Amino acid sequence: SRLGFILLSAGCAIGCGNVWKFPWMAGQYGGGSFVLIYVLCLLVLGLPVMVMEFSMGRAAQASPVKMYQKLQKPGQKWHIHGYLALFGNICLMSFYTVVAGWILYYFYRFVTGQTADLGFVSMISNPGVNVTFMLIVVVIGFAILCFNLQGGLERVTKYMMVALLGLMVVLAVNSATLSGAAEGLKFYLLPDFGKITPNVIVGAMNQAFFTLSLGIGSMAIFGSYIGKERSLMGESVRVCVLDTMVALCAGLIVFPA
Repeated sequence: SRLGFILLSAGCAIGCGNVWKFPWMAGQYGGGSFVLIYVLCLLVLGLPVMVMEFSMGRAAQASPVKMYQKLQKPGQKWHIHGYLALFGNICLMSFYTVVAGWILYYFYRFVTGQTADLGFVSMISNPGVNVTFMLIVVVIGFAILCFNLQGGLERVTKYMMVALLGLMVVLAVNSATLSGAAEGLKFYLLPDFGKITPNVIVGAMNQAFFTLSLGIGSMAIFGSYIGKERSLMGESVRVCVLDTMVALCAGLIVFPA
């Protein structure tokens, strides 16, 4: 469905880059100044590249490896990037399955009330904990995918994305009520043009590409499911807006707190 496509594409784009990396980079690069340049980079760079990836996916109706093979002219070498995209996604999964395992472990400890000695160093220095919870994440992922794209991934993503957005709004409202929250919001939302340096611009450009999962074929895969009657620009704008809302909301949670 169209809602499923938007939530699924946004779910691919939304991750550590939004919830952790964006507030951290905003803090490192001057708050509102970084946010302003980041939004401009999304409009000037991120959005056009996402439209391009969607268009390639819709034209080929295939995964990145087969996509370049179908679209390239005889003698061209674009198919090499298809294999790089596959390798990049595998590398990405080797990272995200571990991090998701950490999150699941934290969730388990909080639910069972075992928070007294809970710490990051003690967790990552325990191979049994890391491997066990990473394995649980991988098994859950495989189980969901066994029900195929619509019956598994789309169905689960609809509930999880709505839950994520609701949870973040609640946390943002809670942070805004804390004492001294106004100072954090001022730093985060009001740009200081004197802090805009080449490093800030490059950092914002990197974050714009990273947060939208561009360049490794992920969006091309989702683009292969966009119907011909849909506007690629319109779908790209919706995904970008949802992704940016989560990133900005993460900042609204972190800085006032």
